[in-house]
Amino acid sequence: MATRAMTGERPEEPRLEIDAAGARLRLLARGDWVIDSADRLERLAGAVRPLTQTRAEIDLAGLRRLDTVGAWLLYRIERALAAADIAVDYHYRTDTQRRIVEQVRASDSACAIEPPEEHILLTLIEDIGVATVRIVTDFGALLAFLGNVFLRIGRSILHPSRIRLTPLVHQIEVVGFRAIPIVGLLSFLIGAVVVNQGAVQLRKFGAEILVTDLVSFGFLRELGGFLAAIILAGRSGSAFAAEIGSMVMREEVDALKTLGINPIDVLVLPRLVAMVLVLPLLTFFSDIMGLLGGAIMAWLQLGLTVDQFINRLAEMSLLRELYIGLIKSLFFAGVIAISGCFQGMTVEGTAESLGRNTTAAVVESIFLVIVLDAFFAVFFTTIGW
Repeated sequence: MATRAMTGERPEEPRLEIDAAGARLRLLARGDWVIDSADRLERLAGAVRPLTQTRAEIDLAGLRRLDTVGAWLLYRIERALAAADIAVDYHYRTDTQRRIVEQVRASDSACAIEPPEEHILLTLIEDIGVATVRIVTDFGALLAFLGNVFLRIGRSILHPSRIRLTPLVHQIEVVGFRAIPIVGLLSFLIGAVVVNQGAVQLRKFGAEILVTDLVSFGFLRELGGFLAAIILAGRSGSAFAAEIGSMVMREEVDALKTLGINPIDVLVLPRLVAMVLVLPLLTFFSDIMGLLGGAIMAWLQLGLTVDQFINRLAEMSLLRELYIGLIKSLFFAGVIAISGCFQGMTVEGTAESLGRNTTAAVVESIFLVIVLDAFFAVFFTTIGW
């Protein structure tokens, strides 16, 4: 376009005539070999195939115009012929053609300047700094999101008519009832494993009956709620992020805002409330299934009857352990729901971002559950529980 504007002439179609007769291969360039015809020139250069000749001549006498793009393609033809051991000569019409071709040929060399090597220590410090800034920024955004959620919860309590029961009941079914089989199965198996491994050690001291204490304290205080929370973090936390993130990508969240509907009321609160209601119930169910698995394994491995197992449970005061497990499950539910919904709301609109945030929701939820569990373990031990 620039060449045409400068000359005011109509462009002439570039051509390349190939004369393969005789001992010398002749290539006659015609027309305008300029950037405006780059696609056509690319095809012409690719069509040159060396035959049996040992020498070739590129004749530029018929060229009207030549720029560096055309010269580069001529030089590409020259290199292809040289690779087939064919010597190439040029026939120029003007000195300008000679200078352009020679300049292009002289520019075909590797860059002598290598990119500077980054110091490994400086790179490590930079990566740590970038990660720190990202973590602080994400944490600030999470706190802002959490504050907005609490604000909407308060308004929903003051105006109960705003609570949407249909999505709440749906989330209770998806999060709770559909998770019962996997929670029950894993809790049953873990209870059996705890008794199996505990019996091996306690048999050395003749205290096999204490496997009842081991599995009951372990499940009611720690394992029941922890297992249920980890399962829901992987199952429901990722689902929250994927569902809300998909709505963000399809601009459905923006549509809700346009209609004057707060997305937190519609998307976040039903999932949060459903998780808080369901996880304590799943924790209790996990406790029962863990004790059942332990009782069956104690009967099979130690000959401890179910009546003896239940009587041993009755002798212990386990209500405090049960309450501790249920209290922790409420906080587990909150961090799982908030993390999943937050990651879903922060999806940037691409499939890569959706996958990254869904993974982050699971990792973040499990990490927070473990941190909370460690905190509560220290806290309840400190206060004598």
